[in-house]
Amino acid sequence: MMKKTLLILSITLITGAMALAQEPEEKIKVKWYTIEEAIELNEDVPKKIMIDVYTDWCGWCKKMDKSTFGHPVIAEYLNENFYPVKFNAESNKPVNFGGQTFVNENTGPRSTHQFAIALLQGKLSYPSIAYLNENLELLAAIPGYQTPEKIEPLLNYISAEKYKSITLEEYQKNFESQID
Repeated sequence: MMKKTLLILSITLITGAMALAQEPEEKIKVKWYTIEEAIELNEDVPKKIMIDVYTDWCGWCKKMDKSTFGHPVIAEYLNENFYPVKFNAESNKPVNFGGQTFVNENTGPRSTHQFAIALLQGKLSYPSIAYLNENLELLAAIPGYQTPEKIEPLLNYISAEKYKSITLEEYQKNFESQID
């Protein structure tokens, strides 16, 4: 009985050690940029810019970071087709954009940065995503939490410039998802 117990214990320890020794699978992550970095990169290699406008206190923003931007299909697509930017709507750091300097005037608790107000066209809701074209023109600002399944066709629609010829609703009818 003792030998059998030792054998089972040994097998368990060896199996556990082997599992720990294996390299963990590399998880695809979104490569986030500041708006200044994205603008600079866009000068050399033009791409659309996707700006995740969030706040530190927003629970849905955190959920979207984990479940949506953490999804490998979404992360890979963003990295290949966009310059993904994270922007804290309550940041105190000045932003130079389009020849203008945007600041947070700190007018009270949870004061909003002027850049967030401009991107979201005054419709402050978190999370929100602003999409810019290669000329740094605002294409759309979409409020609310988005699942990977909901954001995937939108990312494709924008990056492929289908908005120039078809509605999003029409595009979604024939969209083939890469998400399992």
